[in-house]
Amino acid sequence: MSEARAPLPDKRPTLRTHHGDTFTDNWEWLRDGKDPEVVAHLEAENAWTAAQTAHLKPLEDELFEDVKARTQETDLSVPRFHRHGEDAFWYYRRTVEDRDYAVHCRVPATDPDHIPDPDAELAGEQILLDENAEAEGQQFFSLGAFGVSPDGTLLAYSIDVAGDERYELRVRRIATGEQVGVPIPQIGAGVSWAGNSTVIYSRVDEAWRPFQVWRHTLSDDPADDQLILAEDDEMFWLGADESRDREWLVLSAGSKLTTEVWLVPASDPGAPPRTVAGRTPGLEYLVEVAADELFVIHNADSPDFAVARAPIAEGTGPVAPMEAWRPFVGPTAGVRYTDVNAFETHVVVGRRRDGLTGVEVHALDPATTDPVDVTFAEPVRTVYAHGAEDYDTDRVRLFYTSLVTPPSVMSLDLASAELTTLKTTPVLDHPTSGAYSPDDYVSERIWATADDGTQVPISLVRHRDTPVDGTAPALLYGYGSYEISIDPTFSMMRLSLLDRGFVYAIAHIRGGGEMGRAWYENGKMLTKRNTFTDFIAAARHLVTAGYTSADRLAAQGGSAGGLLMGAIANLAPDAFRAIHASVPFVDALTTILDPELPLTVTEWEEWGDPLHNPDVYAYMKTYSPYENVTAQAYPAILATTSLNDTRVFFVEPAKWIAALRDTATNGPDRPILFRCEMVAGHGGVSGRYNSWREAAFEYAWLIDQVTTSR
Repeated sequence: MSEARAPLPDKRPTLRTHHGDTFTDNWEWLRDGKDPEVVAHLEAENAWTAAQTAHLKPLEDELFEDVKARTQETDLSVPRFHRHGEDAFWYYRRTVEDRDYAVHCRVPATDPDHIPDPDAELAGEQILLDENAEAEGQQFFSLGAFGVSPDGTLLAYSIDVAGDERYELRVRRIATGEQVGVPIPQIGAGVSWAGNSTVIYSRVDEAWRPFQVWRHTLSDDPADDQLILAEDDEMFWLGADESRDREWLVLSAGSKLTTEVWLVPASDPGAPPRTVAGRTPGLEYLVEVAADELFVIHNADSPDFAVARAPIAEGTGPVAPMEAWRPFVGPTAGVRYTDVNAFETHVVVGRRRDGLTGVEVHALDPATTDPVDVTFAEPVRTVYAHGAEDYDTDRVRLFYTSLVTPPSVMSLDLASAELTTLKTTPVLDHPTSGAYSPDDYVSERIWATADDGTQVPISLVRHRDTPVDGTAPALLYGYGSYEISIDPTFSMMRLSLLDRGFVYAIAHIRGGGEMGRAWYENGKMLTKRNTFTDFIAAARHLVTAGYTSADRLAAQGGSAGGLLMGAIANLAPDAFRAIHASVPFVDALTTILDPELPLTVTEWEEWGDPLHNPDVYAYMKTYSPYENVTAQAYPAILATTSLNDTRVFFVEPAKWIAALRDTATNGPDRPILFRCEMVAGHGGVSGRYNSWREAAFEYAWLIDQVTTSR
């Protein structure tokens, strides 16, 4: 292969025939990540991208040093108070300069009102887990579960050292650090305690679906572990958690449209699980235990959910059948209720209104006080309850941020609804830009008009000195799937864009959850194209409103947002100068047609079932990016992925890039590049410095594409 030419793998046609339609797939042979020929191709792609972007190394280094200079590398999280019987501790995490991962610690506590000073030496500190020690010698490391036993003497945690999201469970004695029993491999991420001698974990099947919940007694051989619950329906994932008061195990099964919840007494983990309210197609509900009753967030009365309360019934039947549910909060027109946290005296409810998050506080006895809608000064922001470890607390933590406010931890007094900011992530002085001030930036909400007249919200931030005359470069981010909301949050790395004159915008497009359940319903299955046209409308609006111009506008999205990137590249290549697609779901139809692949069957409720429904097949074929590459000039494209990604296989962007290279009419000024991390997962590389470096490379490429004259 000549070094002067981009890699283009051989065409080895395979035929995919469904519903009378045959598609010739020239690069399906790239699927096997263990095939030496495939690995060689990926390495050639990496080498080509490295050569084509070598000139960006100084800018990449500059961006990396930007975020490093602004970050307080040695830092401490706000300690959290938690009781273990007669004992109590402050729990927190440390970060240390030049170390990639967190160190989890605790110190004895006597007064829940006296939070330790993070800048002072903390007497009696115990290191529970040093992730850096666990990660030593590994190219990848991710911590899954982290849970201390009810009596405070044991730690259960899980780790992934490949990026494939298959974890190993470990238990250690906190006092000595010694391991208890043998590790249990190949589990899901989560682990829960049932008393002080039993841990609960999930197993995943070959399709990566958590389908079983198991009980492990610490004194026993893992081979003797007991199966608690199994889910045979491939649409459903199983999970397990503990109630806040640690009296119950809460087991849940969920598809995209239906859930079922069971309770098991933590004091008797061998007892048969009792369903809360059975399983009704289309009914979604989650429960929060509060002493002898449940708070249930559900969609039985409204697609935008409501909160009910119900007593915990004795016996062997359903714990809280639907006929026992009594209204507590909602439904409310224009409000999407998202979560509920119940405590001894109050209930904290999360909700969305007008596309923005909010928090409400309700007394457990609604006759005592009126509900409080916690208010904030910034009109465009993100806030949600961070919860509390203990059920009998009189305050909870809130997480707060915006496009200009760094992540903050607040304490909310449940009785008075008074807010106290405990910590705002510091932004250190930059050697060139100086001290950070939110007042130097403009954060706003604007609206684009979609093709069908729908108003699409856009969150936007820019430096005050950045002109709104069409000359500024801009980056537009989007996702738009699974009812996931991309809320406005702060980014230390993004400051490097803003200080270089960029406008940064988030398009809150249909398929996400920003504007309620209908917003999601109108961007999935046979309305999926709304996701793409909404994003294009947002891009056009940025141009017509003077924020940027088409030749200075870049787009970015990952995973299902990578599908968005592939679709808009086909549909409106003239609207963008450059596109970065991260772990992109660009071969969607091939994947959703194959029930043997991970996630496919569960995804049929999101995309439709093209295997059995010819209408869904025909519709998906109109937008699936890989099938729709045509001989036209595309924006410059950078696709990034990871070899061990179990959610979106590396083969999807590999095939997409091959098709683009073979068909697109781009000249050398609009490169089509592909980079594959050879030891990483869906979230990319691990370790904060590697993550900064990866983001710096991606931003350097985007900056170069939209600011360099060609």
